[in-house]
Amino acid sequence: MFLCGVAAVALTAPVAVQAQDQDAAQQEAEDADASTGNSIIVTATKRETTLQETPVAVSVTTAETLERGQIRDLRDLQSVVPSLQVGQRQSVANTNFFIRGFGNGANNAGIEPSVGVFVDGVYRSRTAAQITDLPNVSRIEVLRGPQSTLFGKNASAGVISITTQEPQFDLEAMGEFTYGNRDMVIARGFVTGPLSDTVAASISGGINQRDGYLQDLGTGDKTNNRDRWFVRSQLLFDNHDNFSARFIADYDSIDENCCGVVNVRSSPATGAILALGGKVTDPADPFAGVVYNNFNSTNDIENYGFSGQLDYDFGGFTLTSITAYRNTNAVTAQDSDFSSANLIYPNAQDLTIDTFTQEVRLAGELTDGIDMLVGVFYLAEDVDQTNDLLFANQFRPYANLLIQAGTGGVFDVPTLEATFSFFDGVNYAGQFFADGQGFDEAYTLKSDAVSIFGQFDFEIADGLVLTLGGNYTDDSKTFTANAISSDVFSSIDLDAPQYAAFRNQVLYEGGVAQTVGDALGLDRLATEAEIFAFATDPDTAAFFPTIQAGAQAYADANMNNPLANPLAPLRALQFLPPFLAVPNQVESGKVGDDNFSYTARLAYDLSPDVNVYASYATGFKASSINLSRDSRPFLADRAAILNADLGVNNLTYGSRYAAPEKSRVIEAGIKANLDDLSVNLTVFDQVIKGFQSNIFTGTGFALLNAGKQSTFGIELDGVATFGDLTINFGGTYLDPVYDDFQNSSVGNLTGTRPADVPEFTVLLGAQYEFDIGHAVIVPRVSYLWQSREQLIEGLPGFLVRGPDGAILDNTAALAVAVPFTREVNDLTASIAYECECGVSLSVWSRNLLNKQDLGVIFDSPAQPGAVSAYPSDPRSYGATVRFRY
Repeated sequence: MFLCGVAAVALTAPVAVQAQDQDAAQQEAEDADASTGNSIIVTATKRETTLQETPVAVSVTTAETLERGQIRDLRDLQSVVPSLQVGQRQSVANTNFFIRGFGNGANNAGIEPSVGVFVDGVYRSRTAAQITDLPNVSRIEVLRGPQSTLFGKNASAGVISITTQEPQFDLEAMGEFTYGNRDMVIARGFVTGPLSDTVAASISGGINQRDGYLQDLGTGDKTNNRDRWFVRSQLLFDNHDNFSARFIADYDSIDENCCGVVNVRSSPATGAILALGGKVTDPADPFAGVVYNNFNSTNDIENYGFSGQLDYDFGGFTLTSITAYRNTNAVTAQDSDFSSANLIYPNAQDLTIDTFTQEVRLAGELTDGIDMLVGVFYLAEDVDQTNDLLFANQFRPYANLLIQAGTGGVFDVPTLEATFSFFDGVNYAGQFFADGQGFDEAYTLKSDAVSIFGQFDFEIADGLVLTLGGNYTDDSKTFTANAISSDVFSSIDLDAPQYAAFRNQVLYEGGVAQTVGDALGLDRLATEAEIFAFATDPDTAAFFPTIQAGAQAYADANMNNPLANPLAPLRALQFLPPFLAVPNQVESGKVGDDNFSYTARLAYDLSPDVNVYASYATGFKASSINLSRDSRPFLADRAAILNADLGVNNLTYGSRYAAPEKSRVIEAGIKANLDDLSVNLTVFDQVIKGFQSNIFTGTGFALLNAGKQSTFGIELDGVATFGDLTINFGGTYLDPVYDDFQNSSVGNLTGTRPADVPEFTVLLGAQYEFDIGHAVIVPRVSYLWQSREQLIEGLPGFLVRGPDGAILDNTAALAVAVPFTREVNDLTASIAYECECGVSLSVWSRNLLNKQDLGVIFDSPAQPGAVSAYPSDPRSYGATVRFRY
């Protein structure tokens, strides 16, 4: 049965229900109303209601849909939840979630995503701790819009809440085996049962392996493979009266070669790579199934955690405590020049995240008609991260080719070394772009957060319920950032006064070449031979002294003008400039935020089958820290930094952190449960002030606050049943705009539409159950369409910047991003044989149309003017056999 209803779980973040009671209530509802799809019982302020009755926007995906829809991990979930987008990034540890077009984080470890993820009530702060294959899931709830009132931490855009089956007091077992294309092998198993009258246990585990779908013509291996496994055990104590305790321990491991990158825009830098014998993919054919690297990527990721949930009932109240500890360690490395040339080796990261959370809440009925939930949530987290990005042995000849091409052969690396050596009195011979130079980084982040929350439901008239809730959060972060740049060329201040004579000479020669070229109508600079001929030709020689005088006057006037510096084009190769460590005399490395979020909602039952609601809710996400080589001081701190004598050469300015996000949503909905048809309609206006924009720059991340981003939207979904035929449908309309974003990483975006947010999303699905004896045959199809959208607003590598990094012109940066768009057409189909004996066999295919698109585009590292991208997965197919006892 398809379940894609719109409803709410007002207490899911913590999940304010006892799972055993909820499972029983769920089964009762399924027996009573299985024809409509609104058969899931959720608990809002300790009142059992169906999805139909609960007045908040949430999509629920059941275990049956997960199995029949071949939903293997959270990336697949977007194929059944129309308001959810999931994007893969530069490693397996980096996946972003977007709800209603809002979302960020994941690939920058200092950012806690705007979409919070919870597994059995435990907050997972990073995607590296949640992308493993889904183990024995009962349901997944996607709550849309700000959920900060009842969620203790960072849910300004929404929540994904995963609930797994708890141990059972009846013996149950499940085994599953899948074989598919690219030698896909997936095996999972689960067993649960009683250890005594009051104690039950379960254990589950699985492996997921598959060859890569991209052939690396540089290494000869395949990339984007699967090689992961997990194990999860649970212990449940239940006195079958008023106390239960559930303990969970889990471990998972990923060891994969991921993620392949293709070239989608070449530049003169591409020509330099080819001249060195290197190769890159053809930008005209990004889905050829090939990539080029000269070493395999590393994705070695381990997650483990422990949690304990205690529930105690007394006097009409339930006291719940959830204690959890989680650890994530991710070692990743990538050939970030994305070519078979040996330019960068390696771009590597070692990341460790330790997270402790504690939640205590009390729920119950205060008096007749008044329900309450109050609680406190605490989080303590430590992040330790080291990075390296080093030049390999072909980077020096590569840079030499770029410099020669960019200066018409006037300069090369040895010439620049000799010139700067002369003016600095230092021997730079052989020091520019040398093998092993680069950037060595170390970051730490310590977070502490406390939330106090509460929600009250008042039944002020028959069928009319007023809900009021609030959450006060205090969040503090302490961070350090230290990086050592051994890149000698990036330390050269091209505006330094000692180079004035050199700049004067270059300006003079360039001025003469330009003026002579114009006089000859060449539409380019004149060559040295053409200048000599012009100066000695009797017809033009008389004009040459005037040209010389004009060029010299311009050179004298501008040799110390940073905006006219003729050496400025060389800054494109100074992409690893010296770093100012934090803390320092100006920057403390500390940030603290506090906020009160609240919810007000009015819900009314027009009839037993139709209800309406209207709500106003606010949300909050604390400051995020930029843990990347693009962590730079704020421009507002420039004067203080220079006064403190901290202004190292080529110190650029940007952001160390992004200030908090504050969101609000005005929402109204109607839900109708009409016999065999359920329809849910939601209309909303959602705003995030200070949206934390996180853009990958190729070597780091630009983390900046948007002033204001708003979205008007409409969501429609439902389920219709016609005998054995079930049809589900969903659609989303989104009209977002940057109301105020003057200082984005690509300039002023005020008044423009945010990229990567489709205007229309449509989800259609159908399944039919054919009875054949003691079994059923179930054909199933699901289709997801998203309208064409631009992938990114702009590319920072095409900006015209001043010496301090300030944006002078963003025209090219915005224009180059316009052609890169995506339209999603994702068809999933399967046919299953399901026997009453517990055995089932299904044949299935995901992305049946083999429609591929580009996920994220970005400036190619160390390749000025080139653009790279991550392609999406091609078609996959296989067969699955499953046994249940």
